[in-house]
Amino acid sequence: MGTATAGQSSTDRTAWHNWAGNITATPVRTVTPASVGELQETVLRAAEDGLRVKAVGTGHSFTAAAATDGVLVRPQALVGIRSIDRAAGTVTVAAGTVLKDLNRALSREGLSLTNMGDIMEQTVSGATSTGTHGTGRDSASIAAQIRGLELVTADGRLLTCSEKENPEVFAAARIGIGALGIVTAITFAVEPLFFLTAREEPMGFDRVTAEFEEHFAENEHFEFYWFPHTGNCNTKRNNRSQGPAAPPGRVSAWVEDELLSNGLFQAVNSLGRAVPATIPSIARVASRALSARTYTDIPYKVFTSPRRVRFVEMEYALPREQVVEALRELRAMVDRSGLRISFPVEVRTAPADDITLSTASGRDTAYIAVHMYRGTPYQAYFTAAERIFTAHGGRPHWGKVHTRDAGYFSEVYPRFGEFTALRDRLDPDRVFGNDYLRRVLGD
Repeated sequence: MGTATAGQSSTDRTAWHNWAGNITATPVRTVTPASVGELQETVLRAAEDGLRVKAVGTGHSFTAAAATDGVLVRPQALVGIRSIDRAAGTVTVAAGTVLKDLNRALSREGLSLTNMGDIMEQTVSGATSTGTHGTGRDSASIAAQIRGLELVTADGRLLTCSEKENPEVFAAARIGIGALGIVTAITFAVEPLFFLTAREEPMGFDRVTAEFEEHFAENEHFEFYWFPHTGNCNTKRNNRSQGPAAPPGRVSAWVEDELLSNGLFQAVNSLGRAVPATIPSIARVASRALSARTYTDIPYKVFTSPRRVRFVEMEYALPREQVVEALRELRAMVDRSGLRISFPVEVRTAPADDITLSTASGRDTAYIAVHMYRGTPYQAYFTAAERIFTAHGGRPHWGKVHTRDAGYFSEVYPRFGEFTALRDRLDPDRVFGNDYLRRVLGD
């Protein structure tokens, strides 16, 4: 009930909810178009009926960016690689394709994206539209690797965009938050498959923060996790190598990726939710459980990892030179508060890019992500963290929890007015609007 097969729609008002379970919506109807033409018809019919339209991927956003009480479009039938242009170094893929499937298909073709985030369950359009990113000194978000895209606009047109064709739309629609139209296909830059060697190593908080710029400069991809209530971190450095592949042993991979990162982590978070007083002790033990390891594999097997423990997340992008100070302020806040935080805090980086509302638009960036186990009250922690991040001019991730509005974004994004003017032109009647977009972009 509540779902539709390709080319059909469902009109029973079954609620949709996101992966974390913190967002629900009850659309009038749910549609799964079997073709771009059917999607165009869906948009036109919704506009005629006075209904709003939102496309939803796999629900990995923590915000209501895709929520609607109108027509919910599921792109699961719009999948697969359309074409590969080896001379140009590009691949064109349908918007509903899941990153996992894209990565595996590319690897079979001897190709890879240059950089990616740490999970690959999202659709390519959902991931790029909200600004999903990994960590990189020189290589940026998934959206920054886009070389072209197709977009169904509010009047049912199919708009093709690139640096040469509709460049003003291309500048914005790579991270469009669903406000400019529904993406139907994306052309990514790809390169020949390569190897990455990952080096994971525990490191003290004081050392990793003191040496942060050094680690950033010396590694193509550097990130670390700090365990609240401790002085312990785990660092990860990914750099290209000649290979050959030397993945973790099966037992080691199971212990690190399944037992510690999923199975045992699920159990200790459940205990912490039930008995918050145990969390600092658990954190001290957990932060010492991970050991140093080095392994080599193709990119998606190094960049990504399974995430089965459900959580709620806030992430802010800060000017890179301010991230260490902000992280130290976050630690001091946690230490003096009565908060009990069972999830590690994640720090990553990205170079400046030229996408209108990218969190890294126009500035070298570092990210701080805070998480809470699903079902645990998160508001006090996130509110206190957000106060620190906004004091540093932080920009929240479009798909993660935050309380900012259009007034704030107009101050931290120099090109904010450029985006809203384009939205006024492409969707004057707000066919693709919803409450979240009203808050973050204004009316």
